[in-house]
Amino acid sequence: MASPHIITRNLVILVVLFTTAAFIIEKDALHKKKYSVQITEFRDGKPKPKTIEDAIEFKDGKVYSDFAASDKLGFTKFMKYELKKDSTYTEDDVEKRYFELESISTNENDETLYMSIKIDDYEIEGSMKLTKGDKPKKYYEFAGKEKVKK
Repeated sequence: MASPHIITRNLVILVVLFTTAAFIIEKDALHKKKYSVQITEFRDGKPKPKTIEDAIEFKDGKVYSDFAASDKLGFTKFMKYELKKDSTYTEDDVEKRYFELESISTNENDETLYMSIKIDDYEIEGSMKLTKGDKPKKYYEFAGKEKVKK
């Protein structure tokens, strides 16, 4: 049986490791953020006049779009994204965050949705490209702002 001194030492080591790990692991800065956006569909390089309202939200390293989940596109689940850029800058003595991320997901119809997103403080913009095989099917651009929490 281990001596009380060894048990105490091991417990102290475990506490130090868990405390250090808690500070090292950075929480997803976009977790539980929701944005209200307007989507514009493009055909032959020209925007269609009517825009579509959408909500984009982030949770646990994944992105979800009401529009992408609709019957029109069929991407019903949160889609993993890859954070390409995460930076902080100061403007008018106010610290702001800037993110660039990409998401690629395939639905049950073997269509692939490519999302490219830029978030600058409270503003979001980006694009969605839907392809089947290597052929482009649809292209959308969106822009909006973070939803205010009530």
